[in-house]
Amino acid sequence: MSYIPNTEEQQLAMVDSIGFRTISELFSDIPKSLLAKPLDLPSPLAESKLVKHMQRLAAKNMGLDQLVCFLGAGAYDHLRPSVIPHLAGRGEFLTAYTPYQAEISQGTLQAIFEFQTLIAELTGMEVANASMYDGATALAEAALLACNVTRRSKVALPENLHPEWTSVVRIYLESQNIETIMLPYDSASGCVQLPEATESWLTELAAVVLQQPNFFGCIEDVDPIASWIKSHQGLLIMAVDPISLGLLKSPGAYGADIVVGDGGVLGNPISYGGPSVGFFAVSGSGLIRRMPGRIVGETADAKGNRGYVLTLQTREQHIRREKATSNICTNQALNALVATIYLSLVGKSGLKQIAYQCLQKTAYLRSVMEKVGFRQRFSAPFFKEVAFTGEVNWQDVQDHMIQQGYLSGLPLNHFYNELSDSVLMAVTEARTKEEIDEFASLLGGYARGSKN
Repeated sequence: MSYIPNTEEQQLAMVDSIGFRTISELFSDIPKSLLAKPLDLPSPLAESKLVKHMQRLAAKNMGLDQLVCFLGAGAYDHLRPSVIPHLAGRGEFLTAYTPYQAEISQGTLQAIFEFQTLIAELTGMEVANASMYDGATALAEAALLACNVTRRSKVALPENLHPEWTSVVRIYLESQNIETIMLPYDSASGCVQLPEATESWLTELAAVVLQQPNFFGCIEDVDPIASWIKSHQGLLIMAVDPISLGLLKSPGAYGADIVVGDGGVLGNPISYGGPSVGFFAVSGSGLIRRMPGRIVGETADAKGNRGYVLTLQTREQHIRREKATSNICTNQALNALVATIYLSLVGKSGLKQIAYQCLQKTAYLRSVMEKVGFRQRFSAPFFKEVAFTGEVNWQDVQDHMIQQGYLSGLPLNHFYNELSDSVLMAVTEARTKEEIDEFASLLGGYARGSKN
């Protein structure tokens, strides 16, 4: 490794000083079967030739910008204003994206403060923190907070929660000896089914999680679920799509105690699924000091000038370990900045229009899909995503449609055995009527051909 600044003589001198003759002896305890094998690589190339070689390899890939995307399931092809990378890429932000010496990073702190403010307003909650890794880990932290506050050791997760989020939450909770109880979804509507009132574990339930819209894109009826968990002295945790809040009632209006979500849809590029940014908001003062991560607050200096400080710092880097609420090591500030710029650019009316276009275009996809022989899988109202059924192999459909220039959706048998005949498709404001029409026509033609 020529980039290590120590010469071979210096390395051998260091090894000799601890009683070994060679570097290999230093690692002799490692079984040979576990040692890395030499890589089968071709001989070195000149830089210009290597660049051309890598370009030829890259040309074999078909990027998202070359495909018309109807694939969602957590990562969505939303329009991204071109001004965002220009602003977020400025040196003041790009090279100082996390405030290690907080109070001298006033610009970064202000940006984080604005992010918190926007998230609190968007969700209808009282306080938001300085952001999380992503939506899945934010939800896991919310479940832990609920158990700490209620001093209970059970959390209810719906089966129509994003399966990958479910996996993350369960891994977090299992390490804390917290039990997860799965709530079934109604096979007709696609929405959560509440358990019988006689279930013995209800008195031990710290919280119920509700995704809105759920993984199938269905809109849940929140009021009965909120009343149900409150009657058992538990907390309501809502995982929401922030774009949907341009049209839907805010979680705060439903009485949610904790709201989380993934801000990747707010101006951040898909980038193969990440990095993203999570958001985390709570309803009142009883939950604030138990929030993970940190909170930026507004203050005034000795001369009365406005300034910003880290008001709450309860992660392990800032507080004694036994008092820490989490071991989160960053606040994804650059991605949070992108979300802040996006929300500031589109504004309240713009977000509403984006959400409206998502709703209307998904409804249009449903109508043209039905004309070519596919049926909506669930009866509940939907937003941005809708599941379809059809007598085709959806994985084969996906492979075929990629060759036609389309990403056609997620075959649901990846996560649900009972939905082997179904696929989940997403439509954002980025899709046009012409794209939707051609996509449905190609899909219908393929389906008819596969039956012959």
